[in-house]
Amino acid sequence: MHKLNCILSNSVRSACQQVAGSFNAGGSICGTSGLQRAVSSSAVRLQEDASVSATPGKISKDFSHLPPMPGQDSVLRWAGKKYEELPIAHIKATYNNTHVQVTDCEGQFMVRTSCGTEGFKNVKKSTPIAAQTAGISAAAKASAVGVTFVRVLVKGLGPGRLSAIKGLTMGGLEVVSITDNTPVPHNGCRPRKARRI
Repeated sequence: MHKLNCILSNSVRSACQQVAGSFNAGGSICGTSGLQRAVSSSAVRLQEDASVSATPGKISKDFSHLPPMPGQDSVLRWAGKKYEELPIAHIKATYNNTHVQVTDCEGQFMVRTSCGTEGFKNVKKSTPIAAQTAGISAAAKASAVGVTFVRVLVKGLGPGRLSAIKGLTMGGLEVVSITDNTPVPHNGCRPRKARRI
């Protein structure tokens, strides 16, 4: 059995070497150039698609997957607006409540809601479900004003951080970026004394 496996593997190896040698020599299998033609035609098709997409504007020429440097103009647009011109959804997630406020790019108020204004009381305000409901409500109100794309700024360590963002997307808004803006002290103020139980 071992002898049969060795013979079979040697024959397969020699056949693969012949095929590889014929490709390296510029030839092809059975004297046809079907495989080479397919590869080169797909490359030509990609070049043609790139040239066609380059003609309507200079987007494909200047497009980069890297974010722009500070002060550099980006070609990315969302509904015809630059990144700096997009509305901002501020989410403040405290331990007892979650506030969601949508402002324009200059910080002017557009929509505001929180778990308390959505009808949750006491301990239920600090749940992820309440934060998601507040996010959905804020997204519905912002969509009524005409907002479709938002940047998200999250502040705080409450339980409603991610749920509020999920609520914004469930409400119909497109989240472009998420930025954590939680204040972190560099050993600033002296903490309170430990609670004795």
